[in-house]
Amino acid sequence: MAAAHATGPPQGPSHDEVRFSGADWGLLAAVAAMWGSSFLFIDIGVDHLAPELVALLRAVFGAATLAVVRSARGSVPRGSWPAIAVLGVVWMAAPFVLFGVAQESIDSSLAGMLNSGAPLFTALFAGLAARQLPSGRRAAGLAIGLAGVVAISWPAARGAEASATGAGLVVLATALYGVAFNIAGPLQRRHGALPVIWRAQLVAFVLLAPFGLASVPASSFAWSSLLAVAVLGCLGTAVAYVAFTTLAGRVGSTRASVTIYFLPAVAIVLGAVFRDESIAAISLLGTALVTAGAYLTSRAEKRRAAAGAPPS
Repeated sequence: MAAAHATGPPQGPSHDEVRFSGADWGLLAAVAAMWGSSFLFIDIGVDHLAPELVALLRAVFGAATLAVVRSARGSVPRGSWPAIAVLGVVWMAAPFVLFGVAQESIDSSLAGMLNSGAPLFTALFAGLAARQLPSGRRAAGLAIGLAGVVAISWPAARGAEASATGAGLVVLATALYGVAFNIAGPLQRRHGALPVIWRAQLVAFVLLAPFGLASVPASSFAWSSLLAVAVLGCLGTAVAYVAFTTLAGRVGSTRASVTIYFLPAVAIVLGAVFRDESIAAISLLGTALVTAGAYLTSRAEKRRAAAGAPPS
C-alpha cells in the first residue's frame, strides 16, 4: 500500500549532472570543424552570388542531403510543427541572410568572433526560460571562453574592414542562435535530430525562395562560389545541424553551445593553411583559454534540491 502514496519514479540525472562522453566530444569537434569553415565558404559564395541566393542554396543543398536519409522523413506529431517552424526561422532562414549580408562588409574573422557570443545568449535565454541564472562555475567557464575567443580573433579583427551595420547583423543572428539552441534540444529529445532539422530546412527553403530567386539577376555564375555553397549546404547546413542538435539533446543547449567557442580557432587555422595567414602568439593563448572555458562549462554539476522538496 505504501506504493500508492509514491510521488512517482525516481528522476534520472539532469543534463547538468552528466559528464561529456567520448561521443559528445566527437560531436563537438565535428560541428566545430564544419561550422568553423562556414565563414570561409560564405565569403567565397558572396564573391559572385547575392547573399539571399547563398542563403537559399544553403537550404536547398541541406534539405536535399537529409532527404536521402529515410529516418529524416519519419513522422512528427502535428503539435510540434509550430516549434519546428520557429526553428526554421531563427536558426536558418534569418541567420543565413544576415550572415551573407554582413560578410559583404566585414571580414570572416570578425564574423566568427562576434558569432562566439552564441553561448552567452543561449545561457541568457535558458536562464530566462527557467528563471534561473547559470551556476558560478558555468558562468566563469562562459566568461573565460569568451575571453579566449577575443584573444584568438584579436589580431585578425584589428585589421578587418568592418561596418557597424555588418557587425550589428551578426550580433542579431547570434542572438537568434541563442533562441534556436534552446528550442532544438527538447525537439531532438522528443523526435530525433533528423526529422526536426529536415523539416526546419524545408521551412527555411519556403521562406527564402522568393528572396533568393529575386536576387538571381544580381548574381553571376562561378564554379568556385557554387561549389563553396554546395559544401556549406551539405556539411555546414545538414550534417553539422544534425550533429549539434543531437549534442544539445544529450547534454543540454547551454553546454552544447560551447561548440561555438572553437569556431574562430578553426577559421584561423584554415586561413593559415589555405591563405598563408600567420597565427599570432595571443591566438595560441586564446586557444588555451577556450579549452579551459569549455572544460568548466561541460563539467557535470550536482543537482541542488529545492527547499522543501520531497525526496525522490
